[in-house]
Amino acid sequence: MDILTLSSMLLTVSALFAYVNYRLFKLPTTIGIMVVSLLFSVALVVLSRAGFSEGIVYAREVIGQIDFNQALMNGMLAWLLFAGALHVNLSELIDKRWIVGILASVGVITSTFIVGTGTYYILNALGFEISYIYCLLFGSLISPTDPVAVMGVLKTAGATKSLETKIAGESLFNDGVAIVVFLVIFGIAVHGDPISVPHIGGLFLQEAVGGAVFGFLIGWVVLQMLMRVDNYQVEVLLTLAL
Repeated sequence: MDILTLSSMLLTVSALFAYVNYRLFKLPTTIGIMVVSLLFSVALVVLSRAGFSEGIVYAREVIGQIDFNQALMNGMLAWLLFAGALHVNLSELIDKRWIVGILASVGVITSTFIVGTGTYYILNALGFEISYIYCLLFGSLISPTDPVAVMGVLKTAGATKSLETKIAGESLFNDGVAIVVFLVIFGIAVHGDPISVPHIGGLFLQEAVGGAVFGFLIGWVVLQMLMRVDNYQVEVLLTLAL
């Protein structure tokens, strides 16, 4: 299946799920689509257990053609962060830099262990014997927040500007730390690699610090270009090129 067909299917399913959410659940769009997706997935599993396995077989075939590492890390994540950053006031973010930094680093690591530990005990209580390290891996995936979803929830809830800046800022910067935590736990879980402090430090410098510095430099260059043009088409193209 080619990329155009996959993209069309994803867009169609997302639109249908958004419509179902609007009519039935009335949750924020991003969260509502996720909830409907989970319910749809559960329905496919139930139908498969009842003998109607065609749907889940087809879903597995489609999903099996997607490289989620490339699709998420090198595709979706950049657009999500870009969309979230558009709604953040930079001066207010700088004022809250310390609390945002703590939430995006210590908060993500703490959440990873809380979610991982809770998942481990819940699954074992339900009879699923899963190694603790894999539960931590799940925790590292779940802990970072989606900036687009966060902004939608905050605006719906009528949060104060200060709280909105803190949470939205954390959601933008937690991915660098989360990637490092995920790669470290993944290496231990799959390859049994020992934890190396220099290796962890190198990953953090590359993914978090390096990404932030590179983004700042490219953003500054594009800003200088935007200040020298007065054409909305060129301005939109330059912004999207980021």
